[in-house]
Amino acid sequence: MRSLSIAATGMLAQQLNVEVISNNIANMNTTAFKRQRAEFQDLLYQNARRVGAASSDQNTVVPAGVQIGLGVKTTAVYRITEQGNLVTTGNTLDVALQGKGFFQIDLPTGETAYTRAGSFQLAGDGKLVTADGFTVKGAGTIPRDAIDVTINQNGQILVKRAGQSDITQVGQFELASFVNDAGLQAIGDNNFLRTAASGDATTGNAGRQGFGTTLQGFLETSNVNTVQEVTNLITAQRAYEMNSKVIAASDEMLGTLNQMR
Repeated sequence: MRSLSIAATGMLAQQLNVEVISNNIANMNTTAFKRQRAEFQDLLYQNARRVGAASSDQNTVVPAGVQIGLGVKTTAVYRITEQGNLVTTGNTLDVALQGKGFFQIDLPTGETAYTRAGSFQLAGDGKLVTADGFTVKGAGTIPRDAIDVTINQNGQILVKRAGQSDITQVGQFELASFVNDAGLQAIGDNNFLRTAASGDATTGNAGRQGFGTTLQGFLETSNVNTVQEVTNLITAQRAYEMNSKVIAASDEMLGTLNQMR
């Protein structure tokens, strides 16, 4: 019976849907996390009676036909890149992006990663790094005798050194933007890599056209909406249960056939 395999595809689809939702909920407090959404498409159809086929020699055609669907498949897990809320932290080296763009991170492999998580720290050599110790591109080096660090909206890193009244610029955040942010490849640790789907990175300074601004002492929160995710979870659970009932009903029908004499 086709209904067994059709319902099985539905259960597998809803299982993946629940996995995506659970990952969203698990990362509801992850800095700058972007929630995901599973997208589905129907499978191929078997034509028991082809629509539009000739039904007689008088040029009459079948108006609807008989097409039997074979279930559902997952086509994409789409990342929703809308801006998360901005919360104040009071930490000098925390930087949030308000608007479009990504910070650029130098990976040990020589690749460039992209992130919106601006919870940066200071390394022993004065460089601005991520929690994993990866250097932030363009951030420069903070002098050891710096007594104050200021990051303005244009991404310029300014320091005031002990015994000096002038403020010196030591770095400038180089932001990157993409035509298709959803096409970036997530590699964990709040980092992404470019792909053919995302297109090449366009770089520039914060505050310029096409780029957001930087806010010192703030972090971008996850854009997960917990109420919406719980609602989606209930819907996915009910859909899973309904598909399981189809399998149970099909099994009962097959059992009835087996008992016929």
